[in-house]
Amino acid sequence: MALEFIGIDPSTNDGNCPAAWVDKANADLLFQGWKPDEETEEECRANSPRPDHEAVVRVPVRMVPIIRKACDEAERRAQLLGAADQREALGDSP
Repeated sequence: MALEFIGIDPSTNDGNCPAAWVDKANADLLFQGWKPDEETEEECRANSPRPDHEAVVRVPVRMVPIIRKACDEAERRAQLLGAADQREALGDSP
């Protein structure tokens, strides 16, 4: 898996904090964040039951510009992947 690192919490001091990536293969977004407290977990479960392979993470509002950048990159990459898929379906190679 090839990930493009987009950014890390601008208030980081030691590198152990929220971050964002885009998966180059499928344009998925990946986020690292803090685990929420149990009360927040319960409120999230009330709206959306969560299987064991999923997680809720808390990302600070100061990361909004980084998340926007990640979303823009994911859209750009999805367009590129879509164009590549269309070429492949037509039998063309990049």
